[in-house]
Amino acid sequence: MTKTAIEWTDESWNPVTGCTKISAGCDNCYAERQAERFRGVPGSPYEMGFDLTLRPERLSWPLAWKRPRMIFVNSMSDMFHKDIPTSHVDAAQWGGVRPKTGGCLLDGREWREFPRDHLYAK
Repeated sequence: MTKTAIEWTDESWNPVTGCTKISAGCDNCYAERQAERFRGVPGSPYEMGFDLTLRPERLSWPLAWKRPRMIFVNSMSDMFHKDIPTSHVDAAQWGGVRPKTGGCLLDGREWREFPRDHLYAK
């Protein structure tokens, strides 16, 4: 989890980092600019720059939350990237993990072939 200065959220959670450009709307991607600054820096979470990277070790982080919070999910990626396995998206369904914890998932892609109710914790 990462504390953030973004006024509408408490923290960010990135079970995936990186992405690929799909349109002109991606030309000024802040996440890519930030990640590429750390490409090649040993030990950095962005040692691979903005290459799409699954972070399975981060999937369990919500289980440790002790208090409610607003989470910006995948601020450094796109959860619905075509190369992210459905199993990883399923594992990141975290909305029901902690009471009164909310999240915002911003997405620049068209919906993948998921039924809408598939994207919410059951």
